[in-house]
Amino acid sequence: MRRLGRSRVTAEDARNPDRVRASAIGLLARRDFATGELHRKLTQQGYTEDAVTEAVGELAAEGVLNDGRYAEHYVSYHADRGEGPLRIEAELKEFGVPSELIQAALDGGPDWKARARDVRIRRFGADVPDTWPQKAKQGRFLQYRGFSSDQIRAALGPDFDPDC
Repeated sequence: MRRLGRSRVTAEDARNPDRVRASAIGLLARRDFATGELHRKLTQQGYTEDAVTEAVGELAAEGVLNDGRYAEHYVSYHADRGEGPLRIEAELKEFGVPSELIQAALDGGPDWKARARDVRIRRFGADVPDTWPQKAKQGRFLQYRGFSSDQIRAALGPDFDPDC
């Protein structure tokens, strides 16, 4: 749905780095962006590739854009929502965040095994599942949320063995 009163990017504005920068700052005023995500968003708005690359590069050099900071906040927010590290990592890769920054943010995140246990308890209650169908259901839920098999085993109790 398009907002009324918003003008489309003109051919002259599409090449103007100052106009691209102003648009980028307007977007950043609403929320934080990863460098790759902001680059895609500005290109989709109709700005030229060269002007977007220049403006995004300047913002990154000035510290306005910081992929490391973005990854840390993203991990913290999504972990609090009950998402696991595998899901968070995949989403950050889609935004173009470098792998080493993603890994550093995940390593600095919460205790993922404890987080998986908390998510399981919040969804299914404190009782550890005692039947295989219950364990499988809870394991699939945690897997969908983005937790690894080790984290799922820790959340389902010490006697859980998915190979049996």
